[in-house]
Amino acid sequence: MNDKTLDNLIQELRKGTLVLAVCSELSVKHYGYSLVDTLQQKGLDIDKNTLYPLLRRLEKQDILEASWDTESSRPRKYYQLSDYGTKIYNALQDEYNSLHKLINTLMEE
Repeated sequence: MNDKTLDNLIQELRKGTLVLAVCSELSVKHYGYSLVDTLQQKGLDIDKNTLYPLLRRLEKQDILEASWDTESSRPRKYYQLSDYGTKIYNALQDEYNSLHKLINTLMEE
């Protein structure tokens, strides 16, 4: 088996779930590094070079709201699900759960 092929397929599989994973943590405000840390503590390694473009894209799609905290010594941009983003997240959860159930059924056959 070619390990590079497997690595590529695993990476492709993960890409499809990153939005769901990121949104799952953004019912409360996080700045980028805290989100990376939280996801890593829960077992999902995500590179900041993957996360930050994803956050910007989700903000542009109005799924996330962003706000700056300039009161601390280091200004930080915080992200949180918007109302629209919460609806999108709930719909993605439903779709993921249906797909997960279907894939499990197919693999058990």
